[in-house]
Amino acid sequence: MTKDARVQIDRIYREEYGRVVASLARRFGDLDIAEDAAGEALLIAVERWPVDGIPPNPGGWLTTTASNRAIDRIRRESLRDTKHQAAMMIDDPTPHEPTGLVEDDRLRLVFTCCHPALSPEARVALTLRLLGGLTVEEIARAFLVAETTMGQRITRAKAKIKAARIPFRVPDHDDVTDRLGGVLTVIYLVFNEGYLAGAGDDPIRSDLTSEAIRLGRIMRQLLPDDGEVAGLLALMLLTEARSAARVRGGELVTLDQQDRGGWDRALITEGHALVRECLARVAAEHTRPGQYQLLAAINAVHTDARDARDTEWSQVVALYDQLYAVAPTPIVALNRAVALAELDGPDVALSIIDGLALDRYHAWHAARADLLRRLGRSAEARSAYDAAIAATQNSAERAYLTRRRDHLVTPGS
Repeated sequence: MTKDARVQIDRIYREEYGRVVASLARRFGDLDIAEDAAGEALLIAVERWPVDGIPPNPGGWLTTTASNRAIDRIRRESLRDTKHQAAMMIDDPTPHEPTGLVEDDRLRLVFTCCHPALSPEARVALTLRLLGGLTVEEIARAFLVAETTMGQRITRAKAKIKAARIPFRVPDHDDVTDRLGGVLTVIYLVFNEGYLAGAGDDPIRSDLTSEAIRLGRIMRQLLPDDGEVAGLLALMLLTEARSAARVRGGELVTLDQQDRGGWDRALITEGHALVRECLARVAAEHTRPGQYQLLAAINAVHTDARDARDTEWSQVVALYDQLYAVAPTPIVALNRAVALAELDGPDVALSIIDGLALDRYHAWHAARADLLRRLGRSAEARSAYDAAIAATQNSAERAYLTRRRDHLVTPGS
């Protein structure tokens, strides 16, 4: 098999993996069977497709092949006679739709992965594995843990789903709102893991940001009238639009210094349209926007300015005021203070930041360092830069902070 053929098969498999697993999980009610059968279908595809050609509906082919393998496995396991009979009784004539049209099976699986009975870490890992199609090795590398540790985490999560008899379905109408918040949180954590928490020589994990955006698009298709779903997708798109300009020469480039001509205007246009839709819905329904809609609106203000000097900082601060009312966290207060510095000066912002209990958070140290630098308090700024450098593993951010520290002007020098 040629390298190009294997790359094409791998791409199709990753795109279809979540749909295949979701379909099998619904049908057989067992994640292990679903995963194993999907893996067997890939091996058969690798063997047959280079000879027979890729079928017109590769997702349908993979689902049918995996379903047959799952039934074969159940037949072989004599202790599962009841499950075998139940599986054979299922008549599911609905054809598998090509990638692009999202079915409810994937929504069922997303909500199962994000069940409140599972820990937040397990929710993220399981979502990446079953919906994103990432390998255990990829997920472990993203979260800086050993592959065996991550494998055990995923195995325990699947075992808990089985033991607790967590159903493969969308929650009832009465509790869907609570579960949806957990789903959106997981998707955003996946995105941030790729965009902000990369380590070593790979400061931005585009594979993770792409997976999060893809999951966000799925949620948008499934829940088109939900403002927070639209807000989260807009937030990720507007953030991702700046990624190409965020690192240069191995060093982080802050928002005010980025080459805005390098931003992805198509993503910005799409993100702005979603923000406008959210604002129109809020106005029509006389409701308050949620945190993702407000974060998206803040990013829309930044990406609307052709030059950093054109940023409407009063609007940014006003949006952070609304955000803090919805999500009164120290990190929101920190970001609001950074924006406030552009209106009222670094001394006002520093007094706010110094009152926040975030001394373990690298961005808190970095913000303090910059404000102290602007106030001419170089010795204190140097210490704050040192603390920020020690608190981050992101190579690009460390390079940026180190340069800023080394360029401090020491009094008397």
